[in-house]
Amino acid sequence: MPTLPTVDVVIPCYNYAHFLPACVRSVLDQPGVDVRVLVIDDTSSDNTPEVMAELMAADKRVEGRRHEVNKGHIATYNEGLLEWASADYTVLLSADDLLAPGALQRAAGVFEQNPDVGMVYGRVVYYSDHNALPKVTQLPTRSRVWRGDEWIENRFRSSRNVISSPEVVVRTKVQQKVGGYRADLPHAGDLEMWLRIAAVSDIGYVSGKPAAYYRVHENSMMRTTFKSVFADLEQRRDVFDLVLEQNPGLPARLKPLVRKSIAGDALWRAVRLHDRDQLDGTEKELLDFARETYPALEELPEYRALLRRQKFSPSFLSRTQLFLAPHAYKRAKLWAGTQRWKWRGEW
Repeated sequence: MPTLPTVDVVIPCYNYAHFLPACVRSVLDQPGVDVRVLVIDDTSSDNTPEVMAELMAADKRVEGRRHEVNKGHIATYNEGLLEWASADYTVLLSADDLLAPGALQRAAGVFEQNPDVGMVYGRVVYYSDHNALPKVTQLPTRSRVWRGDEWIENRFRSSRNVISSPEVVVRTKVQQKVGGYRADLPHAGDLEMWLRIAAVSDIGYVSGKPAAYYRVHENSMMRTTFKSVFADLEQRRDVFDLVLEQNPGLPARLKPLVRKSIAGDALWRAVRLHDRDQLDGTEKELLDFARETYPALEELPEYRALLRRQKFSPSFLSRTQLFLAPHAYKRAKLWAGTQRWKWRGEW
């Protein structure tokens, strides 16, 4: 009988005891792979230790650790990925997320057929209730593979992270080759990690069926610790600068390309503040950030859009929605980009 691919799944947990059983079950129920689970309790104040003990007693594939002092999410990630994981493939899964049925087997198939692939991701579905997962369209499974440098260039062109996190499976030897998450990038460390992996390997994508469910709720880091507009903009810029610094072989044209995109993003946020009559000083900060990021602002359509808004009072713009058509066009482009990401794994 052929040996099944092995997958180690690291589940950091901080005060998510009520989510933990469903998360672990979504891993243990994966067909076609041999899984192990490590739950790392980062000094939770809820009943995570008791829940973790119950899960370990119920299934020998589940291991658990509890920190004596809180180490934070980055150190917890790295503990599992670099010190514990030893399987063919590795997954980092938050305790409030879920793997979709069959996701690991589909990813393993891409790895087995493509030895140069270091990371496989798939479609993620956002949800808010474990007991009422959204209905999703399921199409025949397909996969594609990008060369690492091609995938990197696509990320520079869009300046966007197309991955949430739970939908990712990494070849363990590649993960341990590139090292752990950076503590100085708490907001965009995942984007930097994906780019770091792409610098040494090819990247695969599985479409058709979901790979994971990403829970969005008021206590998630996406809604709390990392909700600042400037945290997103600044750390995205830092990540792309760092990737260029660490990979001098990448084309020099990528730097102005990504900085132009990030500056345009900042300016459009300023535009929307005008349209909504929400000026509070943030507009100037966004403009200063954009100019620092890409000094030739006059080239950008978002800058010209901002100048047009400045000819009118924000209250007038909010009442009349004078520039509704450009906003609708921008939203349509965003929708189209979202659909490409949803079905093809790229933006």
